[in-house]
Amino acid sequence: MTIPELYNLLCSEDFKNTENDIFYNFYIFQYPPEDEYKMRCRIEEFKAQLLRPVNYVDVLTIDLFKEFCIFLDNQSFGKKHPSYLKYMLEKDETDHEAVTRTLTNKANSPQFYEYLHNRIIKHINIEDDKLRPYVFLYGIGSMYPYMRTSSLLASYEQYNKSNKYKIIVFYPGEKEGNTFRLFNRIDDEHTYRAILLIND
Repeated sequence: MTIPELYNLLCSEDFKNTENDIFYNFYIFQYPPEDEYKMRCRIEEFKAQLLRPVNYVDVLTIDLFKEFCIFLDNQSFGKKHPSYLKYMLEKDETDHEAVTRTLTNKANSPQFYEYLHNRIIKHINIEDDKLRPYVFLYGIGSMYPYMRTSSLLASYEQYNKSNKYKIIVFYPGEKEGNTFRLFNRIDDEHTYRAILLIND
């Protein structure tokens, strides 16, 4: 699937309909890692184009790494550290391995998934004349090694409202056999249930 074909799919009335997504609503669009900047520009273009009157679709775009930083910044660590994010940045200078372990635990915690879920639900529940069938997730590469896509999809499943929205995951890598490879080099832990939108 090419990028123009992806846009046409997003504009499709059938694809906008979320009521038929009873079981699973994750879609993966893979692209060459070297096109990361171009893809982020495309995501913003998609959002702007879909909002036009011909579609009236308001897309929620989520940069996972940015949201993770906001999540950490809103937490404290004792009275001396009102920002957990700043505390981790300071500690990283002296104990990088410990910080990596801590951030991995935080990124895969129920609290972070609930934070993402609340962001999505708040957007979906806005009452106006626009449609909100899509959530775009990107920044997967920036979350490595703290979070794997397989872990994200598996852990978010308990919060997922499959008949309310579709989640499009923009993945910088390729599929080889039954395995996805981040940056075309790093094998993910296992294959996950999602519909692959192939970028030829």
